[in-house]
Amino acid sequence: MPSRSTAVRTAPKPAARQPKIIVKNSRIHGRGVYAARNLKKGERVIEYKGELISWKECDRRPPSDPDDPFHTFFFSLSDGKHVIDASVGGNDARWINHSCNPNCETEEDDEARRVFVVTTRDVNAGEELNYDYGLIIDERITPTLKQNYECRCGARNCRGTMLALKSKPKAKTAAKKASKESAKADKPPAKPLAKKASRKPAGEPAAPSRKKSPRRAADKSRGRAVTRQELP
Repeated sequence: MPSRSTAVRTAPKPAARQPKIIVKNSRIHGRGVYAARNLKKGERVIEYKGELISWKECDRRPPSDPDDPFHTFFFSLSDGKHVIDASVGGNDARWINHSCNPNCETEEDDEARRVFVVTTRDVNAGEELNYDYGLIIDERITPTLKQNYECRCGARNCRGTMLALKSKPKAKTAAKKASKESAKADKPPAKPLAKKASRKPAGEPAAPSRKKSPRRAADKSRGRAVTRQELP
């Protein structure tokens, strides 16, 4: 008798998942990264990839674009020793623009020395992704410096620069001042104390011996240490 051939059933291939992001021209600056589909709050969007180098090597390297020294791709890690250079082996994360009213933040995996971009709210497909660079620079912030790192995000709360500005202490109310003055009047005169040598708080790094390139500061949210990154 002729043998019957047995048909082999193959499982249908799962549909390819739509990518999370797409890179295209941005109204803010140059190229930008947009949500290709709806993203949930707290969703890890992309890793900031590149070559892991030392700060010494970072200072030695020229800007990614010699004609635009304010346009580079360095992201320094919180250990203060290493930097991710996204101009070497980097990915689309380096095109994410700054915003003073961002929909993302950066998170660092200290042990693995990796940085990820995570949404801070629900993001609709077609929205441009951004986070606050909070650029830190080791010199006095002047009007010229602010202009060099001008912000073009257009947010209502835009501070006009991508640099991280020191927050001014809130003014004391007249009532608080009066209350303090009254309390001082009731206290006996303070006795002079012996002078103590001033000390920096534990873990605070010493001031750099020379100027370093401006770098972004990642969010302090969720208990993560501040990281620093060069302007993309």
